[in-house]
Amino acid sequence: MDFKSEFTNIDVIAIHDDAKRRHEQGWRYVQILAVNKDDAIDLIYSYMLDGELDNVIISDVARDAVIPSISDIFLEAFVCENEIHDLFGVAFEGIAIDFLGNFYKVAERYPMTVITPEQLAAKEKARKIAAAKAAKEAKAKGASDKSQNDANDGAKAETRSSEKQGKTIEEEEAELEAKLANMDPEKAAKVRAAFLAKKKKAAEAKEGE
Repeated sequence: MDFKSEFTNIDVIAIHDDAKRRHEQGWRYVQILAVNKDDAIDLIYSYMLDGELDNVIISDVARDAVIPSISDIFLEAFVCENEIHDLFGVAFEGIAIDFLGNFYKVAERYPMTVITPEQLAAKEKARKIAAAKAAKEAKAKGASDKSQNDANDGAKAETRSSEKQGKTIEEEEAELEAKLANMDPEKAAKVRAAFLAKKKKAAEAKEGE
């Protein structure tokens, strides 16, 4: 007989109904496995039938979540349910044989969720690096936006000044270039680009008249 192993994801609210359906179909309960993650727990329910091992995954279960027990369907599941509660903090509602948190005598509450000082320091360092990167990117974006706004404002001011004095486009451009000569090159380029865009728009408007 060939052995097969499958993995299926389901929602937490479907745990009990899934177990009931499998019991009716003749599946055998194998285990419930808890996998510790940074901020949550993954639960994997394993069932076997005719050489097929089916693993049902419930992802990202909160540490203080209350999960429906399947021990009323598969009595032997009470062992894993009590164990997961004592070691990981996930509660199971309606356990057929409930040890009320006394299945294990442990020095630390929910010891499988406790991380070492080194792991905690690494997580804190990663958090600070991510926060510093985000702040740097936000600052750079703010500076870029301000520079572009300054350029647009400069081009608008030049246009308004030229309109008041009745200057030609060529005269405006010559005066602008003279002013840009002493300006920061990056800012000057943006002002020039904004002016040329205004110039193009004015020409298109004139052609449409």
